[in-house]
Amino acid sequence: MSEVRGPVRVGILGAAKIAPQALVAPARDNADVEVAAVAARDVSRANHFAMKHHIASVHDTYTSLIADPGIDAVYNPLPNGLHGRWTRAALEAGKHVLCEKPFTANAAEARELARLAAGSGRVVMEAFHYRYHPLTRRAEAIVASGELGNLKRVEAAFCFPLPKFSDIRFDYALAGGATMDAGCYAIHMVRTFGGSTPQVVSAKAKLRGPQVDRAMSATLVFPEGHIGKVRCSMWSSDLLRISATVVGDRGVMHMTNPVLPHLFHRLTVQSAKGSRTERFSRRTSYAYQLDAFAAAVLRDEEVPTTPQDAIANMTVIDDIYAAAGLLPRRPS
Repeated sequence: MSEVRGPVRVGILGAAKIAPQALVAPARDNADVEVAAVAARDVSRANHFAMKHHIASVHDTYTSLIADPGIDAVYNPLPNGLHGRWTRAALEAGKHVLCEKPFTANAAEARELARLAAGSGRVVMEAFHYRYHPLTRRAEAIVASGELGNLKRVEAAFCFPLPKFSDIRFDYALAGGATMDAGCYAIHMVRTFGGSTPQVVSAKAKLRGPQVDRAMSATLVFPEGHIGKVRCSMWSSDLLRISATVVGDRGVMHMTNPVLPHLFHRLTVQSAKGSRTERFSRRTSYAYQLDAFAAAVLRDEEVPTTPQDAIANMTVIDDIYAAAGLLPRRPS
């Protein structure tokens, strides 16, 4: 049973750009969550962030925030290569954790954290926010209903331009690369809509530098026999593509922008029932995710983006890198 009785008091590790939209803004409308503290390596940044977003407490180190007895949970939006280290520290301090994707730098680190999480009695949730939006839930229900028939192919793409090559997302030492930053979404969507975790058949990378992919394409095969296709990039001729498609022997479902459906989206289905378009709430996927995190902490409700789920996703990422001829693991 949860030990937290009031609002979940969350501390943020780092004054990250994603934190306002992923946590601060949805928390304003969520009575179960209070953003109570922030820490940054540069305390002036933390102070500025706290003033801007009306956060009461500022810490000058991540360790200090994690040790704060007034904090119930930690939001970890640090660079990929630091996710494992600081999620581990938060768990060892008895905190619940909402960790940005990808969960860790590699599958071995994910397995280590999953063991620690299992024995901690704390909620540890990977922040695949799209997974909690009604569009995703509806797409899962359509597949499960059998309307599309037996699955033949599941495809997902997440491509966006990031021409600032000094960005940490291109830094191999911080577990960077397109497959880590964008591809983790595409892989997760293929797994979610494909119904299980596939094996990697082949992969091809376009490189920004040694071991750092700016684009990746991969072919997968599911245990049930259907095929998976993944495409991702942070710099390629495919400048912007965010989509998922599920093809069965009796129908096809296509999703436009399943990652950020609150900005714009479309779900179309063609089957024996005819053709239709379905639309969903413009409430942000981050708000739905925060609902789920708070419910897990306060009421022990289950979530789908668990450490065990993260192991499966990170395993596919590692295998894609290996199939592309790159080092199979990002460093942690």
